[in-house]
Amino acid sequence: MTIDKEIQALKEFSCSDRCVLSIYLDTNPADPSQLKGAWKIHLKSGLKRLGEYLEASHDENEIKAFNEVKNKVMHEIEENGHVLRKGIVIFATANDDLWSVHYVQVPVKTNFYWENHPVTEQFEYMYKAYPEAGIIMPSFGEVRILDTAMGFVRDDLTFKYDPVSEVWGEKKKVDAKGRRAVADSKSSVLESGYKVNVSSFFRGMNTTIEQLRKKRGWREFHVAGEAEMANAFTDSLRDLPASCIYKNLNNSKSSEVVNQVLEK
Repeated sequence: MTIDKEIQALKEFSCSDRCVLSIYLDTNPADPSQLKGAWKIHLKSGLKRLGEYLEASHDENEIKAFNEVKNKVMHEIEENGHVLRKGIVIFATANDDLWSVHYVQVPVKTNFYWENHPVTEQFEYMYKAYPEAGIIMPSFGEVRILDTAMGFVRDDLTFKYDPVSEVWGEKKKVDAKGRRAVADSKSSVLESGYKVNVSSFFRGMNTTIEQLRKKRGWREFHVAGEAEMANAFTDSLRDLPASCIYKNLNNSKSSEVVNQVLEK
C-alpha cells in the first residue's frame, strides 16, 4: 500500500470512544537536543502526561485500552531502537484494528494524541514534502536507482547494460562478501569501444523507469549524475524529473544520496 492510500485509510478510521494513540517522535541523532537518547525521556513523559489526563477521567475501560496500546508501542520502539532514524510516526489501537508504524528519515515534531481517530495532519504535511520518490543515478553502462518514501530508502537497485544483447538488466545487489556492487571507474562499455548516441543508449531504460514509478507509487523522481550523463538520461525520459543534480553519487551511501538530493 502506498503512503497516500494509507493516509486515506487512516483518515477514514474512527471509533465511538477515544481509542487511537497517535505518536510523532523526533529521534534524530544529529539533533543536539537528542544527545544521550533524550527521545526516550520525551516518549515516556509524553505517554505519562496522557495517562495522567485519563486517570482523572476515571473511565476504567478507556484507561485499560490506553495502557494496552501504550505497552504495545513501547515494546515496538524498544525492539527497534537499533534502527531508529530521524523520527517515528505511529497510529495504534489496543485491539489491533489499527497498527501503522513508520520509521522516517525526515524531520518530526514530537507530539502525542489520544483521540477517537488518527491525528494525521503532521503525517500528511511530511508526506507532501517527502512523497514516494525515485532517485536515479545514471552512468555509462550502469544506472543506480533508490526507491524512497519519507526520505527512507526502501530499496537500492542497479541496472547494467549488456553491449552484446543491447538490453538493460538488474544487477545483483551484493557480492559474495555482502558488499553492494558499484560501477567501475571506467565502464566496460567504453573499454570495449562501444559507440552510440548517449540519449539513445539510455532510452532502453524507459520501460523500466515507468514500471518502477507505477509499482513503487513514485509521486516524483530525481536524476543525479555527471552533467553529460544526467542530461542525456533526462532527455531520454518521457517526463521531466523533479530535479536534476550534476553530481556523481553512484558510489555514495544511500543515506548520503538522500541528503544530497532530497534535502538540498
